[in-house]
Amino acid sequence: MLVRYFAIDQTMAEENVNKERLELALEAAGLDLWENDLVNGDVMHMAKKTLVELGYSAQEVSNDINDIYSIVHPDDVPILKSAVKNHFSGVTAQYRCEFRLRSRSGRWIWYASYGKIMTVGGSDHGKRFIGITFNIDDRKRRENEIEQINRKLAKQNALLESMNASLQLLAVTDSLTGLANRRKLMEVGANECKRAKRFRHPLSLLVLDIDFFKRVNDTWGHPIGDRVICAVADVCLNGTRKGIDVVARIGGEEFAIVLPQTNYVSACALAEWLREAIEGKQVSVNGGTELIASTVSIGVVTLTDNAASSPVSDSALFGLLLKKADKCLYQAKRSGRNCVFGAIEANGATT
Repeated sequence: MLVRYFAIDQTMAEENVNKERLELALEAAGLDLWENDLVNGDVMHMAKKTLVELGYSAQEVSNDINDIYSIVHPDDVPILKSAVKNHFSGVTAQYRCEFRLRSRSGRWIWYASYGKIMTVGGSDHGKRFIGITFNIDDRKRRENEIEQINRKLAKQNALLESMNASLQLLAVTDSLTGLANRRKLMEVGANECKRAKRFRHPLSLLVLDIDFFKRVNDTWGHPIGDRVICAVADVCLNGTRKGIDVVARIGGEEFAIVLPQTNYVSACALAEWLREAIEGKQVSVNGGTELIASTVSIGVVTLTDNAASSPVSDSALFGLLLKKADKCLYQAKRSGRNCVFGAIEANGATT
């Protein structure tokens, strides 16, 4: 009997030593042990170190498990409850969560908590929820600082990209009318010549110039002249296909319109429509007491599907097309202005 009591004492002594070792290890690692009885809802071991660190006394916090939510940040309560629920329902093998706790001074401090449901004594009557809690405030604040820096960098990068896009747009846009400029026209023209050669589609080009525009500037001044230019630009934009045709301002009062997949007859019909629409467009001056109208001369040239055999480059081919359209424009000027003159172009040679 004496041997039996001695064995029991020795076992209890070993358990106490192991318990002290565990507490020492947890303390050295900055971990706070907690344990809840899932059968009767009692707190078997409170996370006292955490509460002390937060400035609370053990008497200030109830032993009820759910009371911990009263000091959890409102935004983190759903996250914490979801983590517990997922573990209790078997969705996760282990409970893991990061959340903020309110200190007695009112400051929010970050903590992490890991835990697991365990059975004590091999029976469901001994089910315990056991885990650890530890302070991660420094790490989270560093993460938040890095996140803020990254967000700031992302905003700056987005702003830089937006500025670059704006600069690129300015580089190919006429500042007065918002139309494409000559640089954009040459780029689009070369690409459309390439497509016309590949698919053997006709490609037409209109070049139009406002008649007697110098008189407008001399009579009414440059601001009115700018309004006349914008009025012509609006007619051209409204009379062409959005996303297909390209309208460009290539000089003071000179415009060009690229018409993909448009034959000579259709291009001339559009040119006549634009001429009439511009002639009927009036710009008010002197506070609306007077109206002025302008006319345009238009040159039309069409690259036929024979262009597929053209030996010149796409950009050179469009350059030849543009020169021919200019010649047609000046032929329209010599023919009395306010008219359309056109030609068909095949492989860069007039037919």
